[in-house]
Amino acid sequence: MKLIATVVAVAAAFGIAGPAAAQTKLKWAHVYETSEPYHTESLWAAEEIKKRTNGKFEIQVFPASSLGKETDINQGLQLGTVDMIISGLSFAARSFPRIGVGYYPFTFRDADHQYKWSMSPAFRELADGYKAKTGVHITALTYYGARHTTSNRPIKHCADMKGLKIRVPDVPAYMAMPRACGANPTPIAFAEVYLALQNGTVEAQENPLPTIEAKKFYEVQKHIILTGHIIDGVATQIAPHVWNKLTDEEKKIFTEVTQEAARRGTKIVEQREAALAEEFKKRGLTVTEVDRGEFQKAVLDKVPMESMGYVKKDWDAIQALK
Repeated sequence: MKLIATVVAVAAAFGIAGPAAAQTKLKWAHVYETSEPYHTESLWAAEEIKKRTNGKFEIQVFPASSLGKETDINQGLQLGTVDMIISGLSFAARSFPRIGVGYYPFTFRDADHQYKWSMSPAFRELADGYKAKTGVHITALTYYGARHTTSNRPIKHCADMKGLKIRVPDVPAYMAMPRACGANPTPIAFAEVYLALQNGTVEAQENPLPTIEAKKFYEVQKHIILTGHIIDGVATQIAPHVWNKLTDEEKKIFTEVTQEAARRGTKIVEQREAALAEEFKKRGLTVTEVDRGEFQKAVLDKVPMESMGYVKKDWDAIQALK
């Protein structure tokens, strides 16, 4: 009995306990609102991973930039301050430019085209290249929506954007279309966009319709211009200090669950997107259709993909997907 008591005391002193101590707590961060599918489906995935690993992983999801702006949480994967994130691949492209090829304007036809790419060998080659540079492992890609332009001035043609001060994320791909049309792209953190529009720091921005709704940008903008210039996606990413410690079975679970969450989220975004143009009209905004070919020509002429660090064979592989 004395021996048992001594073992228990030593175990307690060194923090060694029974099965409960084996639980691993993870932080999953993103910049989206709690109402958006990137959050709701992350909550589902966190619970599903816990269930499928018999409670080993307790994942807490931190929404709405609560653990930092998008640049911060991307850096956090390598610093060890966050364990998982959902973020645009445009940020990954800072370390491995080729992976940003899908952000070149007018690359994807629709969400299905993007999904086929995310499950293809061509995408895995790029994800592996990013992992080789950073150690970060990408498990899934969720459709974020077709990016459209909102403004306080009417826009019908590419030339109408000349001199327009438009907020874009701080990555070159998002600046391509505005620059090609003569606008003045201004990087501002996502969490600060509403205030910047409200106080006139910028007069326009671009985002998918569900994001325009979730962030209430329609309250401080008069026009929605359906440029559809980028079919956007956000990637579920796992830090190397987590991924490298997972067993093969755990890696399979994390991959399957996050891919299922991505499909669920994509479906929600597509359904919401389909209804929003009419809803914005009812709210008093002017919704304008444009000739996207005109905008695409300006991009091809003035901002070639090679100038952004993209490789044409990667773009061609996307176009070849049917």
